[in-house]
Amino acid sequence: MSRSIKVSDSSLCRVCLDLITANLDTAQPCLPWRYPSQKDSRERPARNPSVHVLGQALKSVSQNSMSTFVSSQATLSSSELRAQHRRVIFASSLGTVFEWYDFYLYGTLASFFAGLFFPPGNDVAAYLASLATFGAGFGVRPFGAIVFGRIGDIVGRKYTFLITIIVMGLATALVGVLPTYSQIGIWAPIILVTLRLAQGLALGGEYGGAATYVAEHAPIKKRGFFTSWIQTTATLGFFVSLAVILACRNGLSEAQFKEWGWRIPFLVSVILLGVSVYIRLRLQETPIFAEMKAQGRVSKRPLSDSFFKLPNAKYVWIALLGATAGQGVVWYTGQFYALFYLQNVLKVDYQHSYTLIAIALFVGTPFFLVFGSLSDRIGRKKIMMAACLLAALTYIPLFKGLTYLANPVLSEAISRAPVVLYTSEFQGFGDKFVSTLSDAFQQYKPAPSAVPSYKARQFLTKRGVPFEVRAAKPDAPLTIQIGEKSLTGFDDKALEGAVASAGYPKAADPSKMNYAGILAILIVLMIYVTMVYGPIAAFLVELFPTQIRYTSMSFPYHIGNGWFGGFLPLIVASITAATGNFYAGLWYPIGVALMTFIIGSLFTRDNIGRDLRHETRSALQGSRS
Repeated sequence: MSRSIKVSDSSLCRVCLDLITANLDTAQPCLPWRYPSQKDSRERPARNPSVHVLGQALKSVSQNSMSTFVSSQATLSSSELRAQHRRVIFASSLGTVFEWYDFYLYGTLASFFAGLFFPPGNDVAAYLASLATFGAGFGVRPFGAIVFGRIGDIVGRKYTFLITIIVMGLATALVGVLPTYSQIGIWAPIILVTLRLAQGLALGGEYGGAATYVAEHAPIKKRGFFTSWIQTTATLGFFVSLAVILACRNGLSEAQFKEWGWRIPFLVSVILLGVSVYIRLRLQETPIFAEMKAQGRVSKRPLSDSFFKLPNAKYVWIALLGATAGQGVVWYTGQFYALFYLQNVLKVDYQHSYTLIAIALFVGTPFFLVFGSLSDRIGRKKIMMAACLLAALTYIPLFKGLTYLANPVLSEAISRAPVVLYTSEFQGFGDKFVSTLSDAFQQYKPAPSAVPSYKARQFLTKRGVPFEVRAAKPDAPLTIQIGEKSLTGFDDKALEGAVASAGYPKAADPSKMNYAGILAILIVLMIYVTMVYGPIAAFLVELFPTQIRYTSMSFPYHIGNGWFGGFLPLIVASITAATGNFYAGLWYPIGVALMTFIIGSLFTRDNIGRDLRHETRSALQGSRS
């Protein structure tokens, strides 16, 4: 005996009205017999014939209304379509630039914050703690990808990245009014970390939304080029943060900037927030997602569909290990670690280091578009894998070149009078590894007074003097060899005198810097960044179906960039502090880049030319049939 299906008049009228008016943002034709789950299909009762006829009628109306919508898009003139594409790219990219600006302000000022928000007494530990807080924002990015990705796949792309930019802007502005450690004590780092976590969550939902939004508007044969505009936003946001900070430091005295001027770049974000919200309120939902939502095919379980159903779950891991992990370390080495290396290792003053990085960013940024467009013709995979391999093979020679060109006096001192620490603190590689972890994750503990070699390592690291650690006999006192001179035990004044007499400079001499050579190396590093980062958005978009695209692409992207890349400055700095070798930390990005090259070359494939609109009609239905 058949069982009738009850549909209330009000809900039925609402569905019909929505379909007839083609209100694609709100139409929800989700009658019970439409897209049953596997369980429901096995237990489905016989349909009431009259209701079935009505359902078919509604289905026809839905298809006709969507056809009208699609045809209206198709009948746009080429100039109108180009103008629409420009508006989509501009609106999405500008808001994302502002969000990256907010996020990178902290990273750019990390060395300055070390003395403001963290306990005094150990400058190296405070700096590493500031880097750890910077990394904390990256650490929560995957969780933001999960939270906002789910919302984006259920509610829509537009509304989700409107929320993310509000959260980011408010968190950044609050840093600008945050009291320092001297004013509120331990609450300063606690609140700062909380705000960084809020920023990380917001950024975790931002990128996937912006990239998906642009890709779902883009022509099939220009998807790489269109999405590469989104890829420029991170670099442009970093560039804008450098420019604003440099303008503040040049316009204020050193004392003024340290007292209150550092707050200005954070407070500027309030203005940027207002502009961004205004722009994004004027955006419409993507036609592809609107069609899928109007037809009632939005995934109700995007997390389950992304991470627990094949083949999507497999693609998530392939995307992480074979694409985004290597992309993340290449990106952060080329932009962030290059700046860190100039300022904190080679002791180049902030004006010259910011200016050099800014010029390299300016020159390199157009190559995001070049490689994005090139990927539309030859594929995404070839370009990204080539960048990972080139980076792995050339990082150490390039950074050695930076040392020679930016601080030739230091390079000469290293050759003439190398520094060696003979200590019983380390008895092998295992001890060095444990010490590296200790330096990275125990930053709030004071330097142990019982270990003179620890103090010597911290002193030399802060002073910008590389050293080699060798095992001494058990219970033997610390011996520091500086060229021909030898010191026993740790005495900061005696050690300073020894390294100064050996020719180790306290800062790089601007008159002896080879600016053309430095810029050439920085631009090469930026080219690697653009090669691996320009095509990545299109690669990820084409890997996953529309129903779960926001969630599925955001998670591996933010693991690769938030964890593998975001913690790179902390990891590399900790390895350098433990080993004394300027270049030892580079083996971390080299190893990850090689891993991505191998896995990506073997297991990833290009999907250029994939019709995203066709996927809305078939992809998830196949997993439910």
